[in-house]
Amino acid sequence: MPSKADVKAWKAQLVAQAEQQILKLTDSGQFKKYLNTLAKFHHYSARNIDLIYAQNPQATQVAGFKQWQTDFNRTVNKGAKSIRIAAPIIKKLTPAEQKRLDTTDERVIVGYRYLPIFDVAQTSGDPVLSAKDFVKENLADHQNVTSLYNAFKDYLNQQPDLKVSEVPLATLNGAKGYFQPSTNEIVIGGDEPDNALKLKTLYHEYAHSQLHGLKSAFKDRPRAYQETQAEAVAYVAMQNIGVDTSNYSLGYVATWAKDTAVIHSALSEIQQVSNKVIELSDGLTKQLGLQEAQKEPEHDLKKLSAHDLNKSYQGLQQQVQQATNPQQKSELKNKLNDVHHEISNRTQKQLKVFAEKNPGIKQPDTEYNQSLKR
Repeated sequence: MPSKADVKAWKAQLVAQAEQQILKLTDSGQFKKYLNTLAKFHHYSARNIDLIYAQNPQATQVAGFKQWQTDFNRTVNKGAKSIRIAAPIIKKLTPAEQKRLDTTDERVIVGYRYLPIFDVAQTSGDPVLSAKDFVKENLADHQNVTSLYNAFKDYLNQQPDLKVSEVPLATLNGAKGYFQPSTNEIVIGGDEPDNALKLKTLYHEYAHSQLHGLKSAFKDRPRAYQETQAEAVAYVAMQNIGVDTSNYSLGYVATWAKDTAVIHSALSEIQQVSNKVIELSDGLTKQLGLQEAQKEPEHDLKKLSAHDLNKSYQGLQQQVQQATNPQQKSELKNKLNDVHHEISNRTQKQLKVFAEKNPGIKQPDTEYNQSLKR
């Protein structure tokens, strides 16, 4: 059993390793890898995104040992090395402690424990949704990207403290758009022919409005710093909707290298705004009927257990009811019919086997059956 000192030293080493990996983000390629992790695990804290990235940059879907078993019917491979993430240790305060600490909070974080999780690549069992399955492939269509751009622009124009307008590209002196802090206005080149670039520009300028407006705590950041942050948010947002980001330039990442506190602050700010953009975009894609329902893994229906087949049927029924896009609804109905057909075939086979094993039970008269059908 390790001593408290051993555990403390191990925790310190874990955090130090993450710190070393974060300091390598001065390289644009490494920074993109980090942002890929952020896009996949944006619901995690900044601390845990750093830890996941440092220990396994290739991770795509993580869960605890028991969760893989109970939720996904998969088992962690023997010898797999866990990824450790921080979980807060929360203590309930007594009235005396609240008074001593001068707080009205009923609970406080008194420390962290580091829990083991495993990536899907370290497990075996039933098929699961892969990273590719989470990509909203409908948004690869230019018309749909335009729909999301318009919906996002309309949403922002409904906010009391922000305005989005469009002007001809020719008036922007080579830029695709800009944010004007004095009026809190985003201006976009409305005749930009590349729909994905137009959406990315809106994400970029929105990031400026949230991070570098006149009321922002970060408005005085150096220009290169601001541009890298805004482009990083746009990169994460476009990753989230499945648009190719391989040719994106992330600016002067090296400007952060000199100060550990600065890089952590920058990454935390990027995460905050990225999370907001992702939530807004996901909500809008659902409203537009563009966000793909989580796909059932490509199963051979004949190989599914009766339990999984019924579960699939119920899930597809719900998806058909919720679908608003006619084409998507039609595809889901076809899948539902396939599952229904398989269930029906199995039921008929089971009845036939039962009848063969119980010849004493009289079968319904064929002529009587026909009369019921009339």
